[in-house]
Amino acid sequence: MANVETALKETTTIDGALGAALVDYGSGMALGTIGGGKELDLAVAAAGNTDVVRAKVRTMELLGLKDEIEDILITLSSQYHLIRLLRGRNSQGLFLYLALDKERSNLAMARHQLKRIEAELEV
Repeated sequence: MANVETALKETTTIDGALGAALVDYGSGMALGTIGGGKELDLAVAAAGNTDVVRAKVRTMELLGLKDEIEDILITLSSQYHLIRLLRGRNSQGLFLYLALDKERSNLAMARHQLKRIEAELEV
């Protein structure tokens, strides 16, 4: 089992990774971040993507969908932003956020690796 710091460090091994965060979508606060920089403020990304997750959860409730969100993909012209909701018993209300350089990443592999990191994460 990996702790938060170890899990976030593992995200940096994903091809094209620009930054990652573990986020509490109840509060919008990042519990940990890695990478980022002046062009990718992970605190702002954490708060903004919290709104995305809340909106999708609310929409699913309104539609009466009894399914679970695995991940949410936002495709920009130069980046992919992956949001993976955590499912472990101690990780309800959390998501992993990963920003990728579109030119240097393989989206399918990134999703697979993020799923593996989630499975090993102990919060």
